[in-house]
Amino acid sequence: MDLTLTAILLGIVEGLTEFVPVSSTGHLILASELFGYDAHQWALFNVVIQLGAILAVVVQYWPTFWNVGMGVLRLEKRSLAFVRNILLAFLPSAVLGLALKDYIDILLGSPDVVAWALIVGGIAILGIEKIAKSGEYRDVADLPMKQVFGVGLAQCLSMVPGVSRSGATIMGALAMGINRKTAAEFSFFLAVPTMIGASTLELLDKGHTLSGEGLVGWDEIAIGFVVSFIVALIVIRAFVAYVSRSGFAPFAWYRIVLGTAVVAWFALR
Repeated sequence: MDLTLTAILLGIVEGLTEFVPVSSTGHLILASELFGYDAHQWALFNVVIQLGAILAVVVQYWPTFWNVGMGVLRLEKRSLAFVRNILLAFLPSAVLGLALKDYIDILLGSPDVVAWALIVGGIAILGIEKIAKSGEYRDVADLPMKQVFGVGLAQCLSMVPGVSRSGATIMGALAMGINRKTAAEFSFFLAVPTMIGASTLELLDKGHTLSGEGLVGWDEIAIGFVVSFIVALIVIRAFVAYVSRSGFAPFAWYRIVLGTAVVAWFALR
């Protein structure tokens, strides 16, 4: 497949799936099987274009980021609490991500793991949706540190491809009684340091492939970045409004159907 077309398609996949609980990494791994390209050659691309989706969060919530930034400079209590909560939730995945990076890289090449993680994750979402008691909407700065750290621990589950970073954090938040809208927004904000950290590690590890040693270069990354940004911006605006009204069950059933189809596909190959 043409490199430019592949970059566009993967950018669309990333933008559509980064912030909904269906696993963007899992979908990119499955796309490598469907489109027939070498997943290892596109591994760096797949991580770095996530920054395009992260930029969509910054644009969508720019007033929040601006106010928090100005508040931190003025040492305002609520702004400092916001930053504290994001960094506290980021800490567990930062530590485990560094410690388990080699094992995570191995899992990233396994579509079988993705398929089963999609199914199990879908079932978990249905269960949590049924039993979770959601509280009132609260600002991220108002969340207790115990709940915040719990969400950070839940995010560590997303190191298994197919689990979904947004799914793990949102479901972890719901399980601890956090409101759906708050859970979704907290997941968006937490994505910023998490994905910047992951992309930085990947660039340090595989950045040499962009100097002419690899097939995929900066042109393809730039295309994927822009496409993922545009698509993610649309998705973010629609997602919060949708889940506030309807919940996460449709995403759970999508995961189960897709995961089952992938398992069947591999069984018949």
